[in-house]
Amino acid sequence: MIEYGVGDATNPVADGTRVIVHVCNDIGGWGRGFVLAISARWPEPEEAYLRWHAERESNDFELGAVQLVPVENDLWVANLVGQRDIIAGPDGPPVRYDAIEAGLAELTDEANAMGAGVHMPRIGCGLAGGDWEQVEAIIERTLVAGGVAVTVYDLP
Repeated sequence: MIEYGVGDATNPVADGTRVIVHVCNDIGGWGRGFVLAISARWPEPEEAYLRWHAERESNDFELGAVQLVPVENDLWVANLVGQRDIIAGPDGPPVRYDAIEAGLAELTDEANAMGAGVHMPRIGCGLAGGDWEQVEAIIERTLVAGGVAVTVYDLP
């Protein structure tokens, strides 16, 4: 079951190891939306994402990939590539549900190995243009079904 709370997803309220997941685009753009809140707290996720994208010819950077970046003791940020480009095109909004599902499936395994809970805003539903009911179903099929505690935060 997904727990919903009011607050800042960059400040997850929980004991133990925590992972903050958010959706990134596949073109190396970082500068609008939730990533601004992440960058305001820690430089490492942005630096890691930009390096990951720049070196994409020799790594796993693609839709559906996840990059875990440590930012504090027992706190990680998961950069999940779940958005094609940054603007709507003939295929609709930039969100790619299949990529989000693939990334969350991978994150399920990682979170379980770490003993971590996962925290997030309503991923894929801001600038990416996604529908929360579809994303929520993906979260339930992956993280929740895999036994990972999930908290979704809405700003006050």
